[in-house]
Amino acid sequence: MYEPQAICDGGDLDCGSGLLLIIKKAIDPIASGEILEVRSRERTVAEDLPAWCRMVEHDFLGSEPGEGTTRYFIRKGQSQSDLKQDLAAAKGYHWSVRTQSGRDLTAKVHSRNHTFVAGQPADFSAKVDAPSAIDYLLASLASCLVVGFKALASKRNVEIDDAELTLKGSLDNILYHMEIEDEGSPKISKILGTFYVSSPHEEEQVEEIWRDTLKRSPIYQTLIETVQIDIKLSVVF
Repeated sequence: MYEPQAICDGGDLDCGSGLLLIIKKAIDPIASGEILEVRSRERTVAEDLPAWCRMVEHDFLGSEPGEGTTRYFIRKGQSQSDLKQDLAAAKGYHWSVRTQSGRDLTAKVHSRNHTFVAGQPADFSAKVDAPSAIDYLLASLASCLVVGFKALASKRNVEIDDAELTLKGSLDNILYHMEIEDEGSPKISKILGTFYVSSPHEEEQVEEIWRDTLKRSPIYQTLIETVQIDIKLSVVF
């Protein structure tokens, strides 16, 4: 259909989760009028990419199905946004949440277009009205690793059939947090878990992606400085 001068693969990324930066990095070196091929498995790209091209004055030439992916073609326009400026803006991005006191011992958290409720900071009851801060912390670590792993695997064209991470965390002394005892520390002492991955690819490839996931995880790299974390990888075939 077209003869591209450059190709980039966005895997399962959408336009709001890093694909546009990948495209900008790939299209920056080619000359105006030349063609970039973008490969993607994310269905929303079909709607979002043409709109982005119109906004930055590239020509969206169309798409065609590929092997397990869709190929999109972009002709580079004359007017370009500064890639260095865009990367600097990404590096300087600040996340923001707003938290209000809720009913009883709860808090209502507003994060972008989402709202959720948090319960007591640390609670070991079997049933609670809302997850505790400890639950959310463990969930934050787990989701950062699972989604980060899938994103890296997608960019490297490694198929993942299924992935599941179970985590358990414990405090040095929850009774100190609850003011029942006056000795000890309320800090999280250790986090243990197992990451189960099913993939048709070689185990060494999966292990390499997992190691890179840990290196690039904001939550893991922040916590590992102060908390003992031991997550074992179990590859299932």
